[in-house]
Amino acid sequence: MTSEVQASTPVAAVLGRLNAIRPGSDVLMAAGVGLLVVILVVPLPTLLLDFGLALSLTASILVLMTAVLMQRPLDFTSFPTVLLITTLLRLGLNIASTRLILSAGHEGPQAAGAVIAAFGGFLMAGDVVIGLIVFAILVLVNFVVITKGSGRIAEVAARFSLDAMPGKQMAIDADLSAGLIDEAGARARRKQLEEESAFFGAMDGAAKFVRGDAIAGLVITLINILGGLALGMGRVGLPLAEAARTYTLLTIGDGLVSQIPALLVSTAAGIVVTKAGVDGTTDQALARELAGSPKPLALASAAAGTLALLPGLPALPFLMLAAVTGAAAWARQRATEAATARAAETASQPAPAAAAEEPAQALRIDAIRLELGYGLLRLATGEAGQRLTEQIRALRRSLAQEFGFLLPPVRIQDNVQLPPTTYVVRLKEIEAGRADLRPTMLLAMDSTGAPIQLPGERTTEPAFGLPAVWIDETLRDEAQARGLTVVDPTSVLVTHLTELVRDHLAELLSFADTQKLLDELPREQQKLVSDLNAQQISTGTIQRVLQALLAERVSIRDLPTILEGILEGAASARSFSALLSTVRMRLARQITDSLTGPKGYVPLITLSAEWERAFAEALVGPAEDRQLAMAPSKLQEFIARMRDAFEKAAAAGEQAALVTSPQVRPHVRAVVERFRPATPVISQAEIHPRARVRTVGTI
Repeated sequence: MTSEVQASTPVAAVLGRLNAIRPGSDVLMAAGVGLLVVILVVPLPTLLLDFGLALSLTASILVLMTAVLMQRPLDFTSFPTVLLITTLLRLGLNIASTRLILSAGHEGPQAAGAVIAAFGGFLMAGDVVIGLIVFAILVLVNFVVITKGSGRIAEVAARFSLDAMPGKQMAIDADLSAGLIDEAGARARRKQLEEESAFFGAMDGAAKFVRGDAIAGLVITLINILGGLALGMGRVGLPLAEAARTYTLLTIGDGLVSQIPALLVSTAAGIVVTKAGVDGTTDQALARELAGSPKPLALASAAAGTLALLPGLPALPFLMLAAVTGAAAWARQRATEAATARAAETASQPAPAAAAEEPAQALRIDAIRLELGYGLLRLATGEAGQRLTEQIRALRRSLAQEFGFLLPPVRIQDNVQLPPTTYVVRLKEIEAGRADLRPTMLLAMDSTGAPIQLPGERTTEPAFGLPAVWIDETLRDEAQARGLTVVDPTSVLVTHLTELVRDHLAELLSFADTQKLLDELPREQQKLVSDLNAQQISTGTIQRVLQALLAERVSIRDLPTILEGILEGAASARSFSALLSTVRMRLARQITDSLTGPKGYVPLITLSAEWERAFAEALVGPAEDRQLAMAPSKLQEFIARMRDAFEKAAAAGEQAALVTSPQVRPHVRAVVERFRPATPVISQAEIHPRARVRTVGTI
């Protein structure tokens, strides 16, 4: 055991020393820069030259992609250093290739390496004239266009950054003094300001590297051509034409190999200096600004389509461009409509307070939300008077006057998962109803439910389930002449929304809404609230009473009378049902008035003594919590007889209410609301003494 430890100790010591002297990234970086300087004076074999040229080309592509994908210029603060290193690499490779071309160019195209030979043979197709022209154009583009423009932008940016520094420093100090930021935030902003100023100053100087690189590449190419001609004819003894072809081919190939990376790096420099003040990556900025509006895309599509029709011009490329820009315009228009609908809400929605934290926003529930397929977004941005938001605003105002409390705002948003012409109404995130619309057509229906003899798409009206037909707008007059009801798609949607809201009014009255109703009572009515508090009647109990009334579509607008009924019933009622009955008796005049038909009387269907006795005998449990325990077969018989009675009344044109005794009314209502929720059920005590009534049926 001891020998093993002794044997391993020297090995561990040696490994520790090796780790201690292992070079880090800084040493490797210094060695790499030193190697670039060595390349300037030491000849390179063709294999290393090929590797260096491949490295230069790959590095230039990497620099360009980094510049394109950066979010802001300060994300690439090392760009001036990278620019210097890549420039030094290209110059060193130019000098190394010059040695090989001048010393061994007479040996053939492979004398300066495979990369230069490939550029000279493939890109130029072996033609010296073509190579010279391409090289001249590359130098012109790089030197005159890109380098000169980016250098001017970098100079102006550096000057403006330096001039703005005192003002930005004062703004940081002012925010720190006002307490808007702390000391750490101030240090971070000062550091960012220093980095920004240093970066643009460095970019102003780095632009000279690009300019000098372009000039150096041009001069080196001329020297290579002249030197190659002199050496080829004077030392090697080649004819003028052969010497010109041999050395010029290699020289232009070398120039192209160096100018293409230089052009890429110059382009990257131009992107970096022109990126100031633009958020996001380059593709995001271009897509946001060039394709941000559908109108320019549509005009470009129209122009391309017009050019395709001109004689002499090729139609295919212009038609393809017209199709692409037209599709982009259509997609942008649809996205714009979606954003508009997403932001559209009823005008009465209160402005949001300070933005909540993200977790709280995730837990937020919309009381009423209307989701539209993208084909229905035009309803939210339609003509004035027919716009969906305006009709929803009118709906909220109407329901507030009818039922006595303001509905929560209706949030309208698009839902790409829905079919294009489908909408969904959600109440507290739960789907309450959905239907399909035809935004360019009208809905014709017969209030009697009779079939409609008009051409169109057969459907069912979503609010009341009547058979209907989607017809063309040109058939409006004919449908109205036949006595049909004709409505536009927006009205169909709003009517459906109205009925869904009416069916769920009780759920929409929250505790906060109840408290707001109590707080907004006139001063002379606040004594009622004080007396209720003295009787230990909580806001929750008042909310429960109001919800029970709204569930049966009884308005709570006369809130003082309701509170008086609660105060009266609290003294004697032993159950919530008894308390609610007292409140409903207080509202007898209002209830009977709402049930009065167009003929001036309240049509009633009475419950016979046998069924009164059957319900009374089926009640079990203590007096304060009675429950209905009727046999299922008996309930089915009651439902069938009640359905027959109401269908006969409806056939006679009467919208009747069911009348029972006060004791069984809550239990009869619990049965009726299961299959006829809109049918009113009242007790004899809720009929106002002066109301005109008529019995139209008996169960």
